[in-house]
Amino acid sequence: MTDNAAQAVTELPSSWDPAEEEDALYQRWVDAGYFTADPGSGKPPFCIVLPPPNVTGSLHMGHALNHTLMDALVRRRRMQGYEALWLPGMDHAGIATQNVVERELAGQGVSRHDLGRERFIERVWEWKETYGGMILDQMRRLGEGIDWSRERFTMDAGLSRAVHTMFKRLYDDGLIYQAERIINWCPRCRTALSDIEVDHSDDEGELISIRYGDGDNSVVVATTRAETMLGDTAIAVHPDDERYAHLVGTEIELPLTGRHIPVVADHHVDPEFGSGAVKVTPAHDPNDFEIGTRHELPMLTIMDESAVITAAGPFEGLDRFEARPAVVAALREQGRIVAEKRPYEHAVGHCSRCDTVVEPRLSLQWWVRVGPLARAASEAVRDGRTVIHPPELAKRYFDWVDNLHDWTISRQLWWGHRIPVWYGPNGETVCVGPDEAPPSGEGWYQDADVLDTWFSSGLWPFSTLGWPDDTRDLATFYPTSVLSTGYDILFFWVARMMMFGLYAMDDVQPFDHVYLHGLIRDASGKKMSKSKGNALDPLDWMNNYGADATRFTLARGASPGSDIALAEEWAAGARNFCTKLWNATRFALMNGATVDTPLPESGELTEADRWILGRLGEVVGEVDARFEEFQFAKVISALYHFTWDELCDWYLELAKVQITGGRAASTRAVLGHVFDTVLRLLHPFIPFVTERLWTALTGGESVVIAEWPGQRAGYAAYADAAATSRIADMQKLVTEIRRFRSDQGVKPGQRVAARLSGAGFAQLDGHEEAIHTLTRLNRAGEAFSPSVAFEVGLSCGNASVELDLSEAVDVIAERKRLDKDLDAARKELEQTEKKLANPSFVEKAPAEVVEKMRARKQAAETEIERIESRLASLPGS
Repeated sequence: MTDNAAQAVTELPSSWDPAEEEDALYQRWVDAGYFTADPGSGKPPFCIVLPPPNVTGSLHMGHALNHTLMDALVRRRRMQGYEALWLPGMDHAGIATQNVVERELAGQGVSRHDLGRERFIERVWEWKETYGGMILDQMRRLGEGIDWSRERFTMDAGLSRAVHTMFKRLYDDGLIYQAERIINWCPRCRTALSDIEVDHSDDEGELISIRYGDGDNSVVVATTRAETMLGDTAIAVHPDDERYAHLVGTEIELPLTGRHIPVVADHHVDPEFGSGAVKVTPAHDPNDFEIGTRHELPMLTIMDESAVITAAGPFEGLDRFEARPAVVAALREQGRIVAEKRPYEHAVGHCSRCDTVVEPRLSLQWWVRVGPLARAASEAVRDGRTVIHPPELAKRYFDWVDNLHDWTISRQLWWGHRIPVWYGPNGETVCVGPDEAPPSGEGWYQDADVLDTWFSSGLWPFSTLGWPDDTRDLATFYPTSVLSTGYDILFFWVARMMMFGLYAMDDVQPFDHVYLHGLIRDASGKKMSKSKGNALDPLDWMNNYGADATRFTLARGASPGSDIALAEEWAAGARNFCTKLWNATRFALMNGATVDTPLPESGELTEADRWILGRLGEVVGEVDARFEEFQFAKVISALYHFTWDELCDWYLELAKVQITGGRAASTRAVLGHVFDTVLRLLHPFIPFVTERLWTALTGGESVVIAEWPGQRAGYAAYADAAATSRIADMQKLVTEIRRFRSDQGVKPGQRVAARLSGAGFAQLDGHEEAIHTLTRLNRAGEAFSPSVAFEVGLSCGNASVELDLSEAVDVIAERKRLDKDLDAARKELEQTEKKLANPSFVEKAPAEVVEKMRARKQAAETEIERIESRLASLPGS
C-alpha cells in the first residue's frame, strides 16, 4: 500500500454512516459555491427551474422522485463543463394557503371577514414566514444542487411585476377579457375554479325521471340534480326527433314553479339517449348555457355562493343537498316522478383543494382567450423546438392544447395577485401596468378578485430569470434546457408555460425538452394514500437508509411516462449497494489503488485488466446515451450491474490474485482508474457517498466539480474481444465449480483437491491461479484420487473437473438429507399427476389453476432429476 493510499484508508470510517456525513458534506458544497451559476463564465448554459412546490407543502415521494432526476441532470451537466443553473422557488398556492390560514383563524374563533382584507393578507405573510418553505429545508436533506442565491417566490416583488406586466400586455392585445359564463364554483372555497382544478370521480347518486306537462303535451326528462329544475328555462329536443315535433315552439308548465317554459330544437340533444328530451338550466350547467345562448333563453341563478337555494318558494334557504330530496318529495306528491334509480353511479366534479362537490354556476369572471396562444404552444412541439419525452405523450399534449377552452383566471380569494383593473364612478374600466399609477379619486376602486395561481406559475421559466427586464440571467439561461415533471401535470402547468413563454419571449419556447415521469405507486401498483395506509415518506427513508439510498431507489424505477412501484425493502437494497461501494473502494485503497499513475499501454496489462477497462468504456457510453434519452432506470441498471456484478464480484477478486502474483503496479493503476470513473458516474444519483469516497481516493477537491468520464478518451484502446471471451469462459468455469461445490454440500471455506483439464481449460492459460483461488481448489498431488467429476462447456471447448470430496463432505449426512428431499419431491409429483389425471379437474377448474398444477408437476420432475443426479455423484455411489 502506498503512503497516500494508507492515509486515505485511515481517513475513511470502516462503514458508511449517512447520518454522520450528509449534512456537513452538503453545507461544504453550498459554502464552496459549487451550485451558484455565473452567467458570465462563457461556458455553455444549462438551466432547470424547479417546479415550485406549494408554500404549504412538505416533501413527498413525488417530489423526491422529480427532484432526484433533476439533480442528476444538473450534476452531470456541471461535470461536463456546462454553466449549470438549478433555480429554486415556491408557489404562493392561493386556495391552499388561504384555506390553511383560515382554518388557523377558525381555531381562534375568528374569520377572515372579521380581520378585513388587508389584515388577513398580513396574517398570511406572517404564516408564510413562520411555516412556509418547510419543503426547501427538506430538499437540502435530499442533497439537491440548487442555486439558493436565486430563490424566488411567486409573490415576491420581481415576480409580482412580471405578473402585472403579462396581464397588461394580454389585456391590451385583447387576449384577456371579462364575461359572464358558466364556471366551476367551489361553495366551500367560494371561488371559481378552472377545469383542471376539478377532480372527477364516479360517485353514487340518484337518477330521477320527471314528467313535465300533461297528456300528449308532456315530456319526461331525467336528472341527477333535481334541485336545478327550479332554474329550468326550456326543454330541448333534437330537430329531427318526430316524437316531439308537435311540441317545438310551444310551452310546457314547469312543475312546482307555475312558470311556463318553451320547447326548443337543438342539435346538441342526443335523441337516442334516455327520453330524447333534456331540461335546460342555463345558469347551472355548461352544456345548457350553450343551448341557452343559442336560443336566447333567460338564465336564472337559483343558488348563492354557498350553494344555498335563493329561488323564491318553499325551498328557499335550503342547502343544495337538502333541497334535492325536498324537491323530489314535492314532485312525488304531485305525481310527477316517473322513475327513480338509486344508487346511480355517475361522474361528479370535486374541488381539488377541499374535495367539495363543484357546482356549475353562471358568473362574471376574467378569461384568457387561449386560441392564438394554444396554437403557438402546439406548433412549438410539432416543429421540434420543444421535444416531449416519451414521444407517445405528445399526442396527449396535442389533444389538450388543440382543444383548449378559454381559461378563467379570476379567483374570489384574498391571497394572491390582485387583478390590476380599476373601475370608475361612471363605468370606466382601466387596466394598470406595474409602472403606472392607478387612477385615484372618489368612486374609483380595484377589482376584488385575484389571479389563478397557475397564471403566475405559468411565467415561471422566464419571470424567475428577471423578465420583463432584459437581465443577463434571462439572456444566458432562457430558453431553459429541461422541464421535468409528472405526466399528470402536463395540462395544469406545462401547457400554460408554453403559451405564456412563447407569447412573452417573441416565440421562443420556455424549455427545449419536457421530460414526463410516472407516478409513485406501492409495490402492488396501487396509488399511494395515507387513508389506505400504503403511503411512503421520503423523510423516513432518508432517516433509515440515507439520502443516497432514497435517491438511488427512486431513479432505479424511473422510465419516461411509466409509473413507479416502490417498496421499502428496495430502499434497504439500495443502502446495501452504497455499503458494497464503500467496502469495495476501501478495499481498493487498502490494496494501493492509485489515480496519479498513468494507465499502462494495453499490451502491458492482463486480460482481466483489459476486460474491465473495455467494459468500463462500454458502460460510460451506455450511461451517456441513456442520459440523453432520459432513461434513468437504464442508467442505474447499467451502473448497478457493472459495479456490483463485474467490478466488485469479479475484478476485485482477480485483482487480489494479480497483486500477490507480481502485477501490483499495473493492477493498482487499473483499480484506481476504474473506481475513479465509477464514482464519477454514480455521483449524480448518490452524491454523498461518492463525494466521500472520491475525495479519499483521488485527493481531489470535490467530485461535484470533477470532469465527467464521458469527456475522457482512450477506452477503445483497451477493448479486446479475445480477452473478453476468455474472461467470460473463466467466469463460467468458476461459477459452475462453485455451484457444484454447493450442490455437494461442501462448506464455502473448505479447500478441496482438484484436477482441471481438457481443451477448454487449456485455452485459459494464465488464469489457472485465479481459477484455483476463486474456487478454493488445491492442485492435485501425486496421491490424488477423484471421487466425483463433471464437465463444463466453454466457448473454446470443454473443461474437465475432477474433485476429491472424500474428506470434504459428510456423505452419510448428505445422503440422508437428499433422500428426505427426494421423498418430498416424489410425493409432490404423485399428487400433481393424480390431480391432472382427473378429467373433472382438468375440464372444470379455471384454466389458470390447471396451468399452475402443470407447472408444479414440471417443477417436481426437475427437482427429482436434480436430487437423483446429486445422489449418484456422491462418493461411494
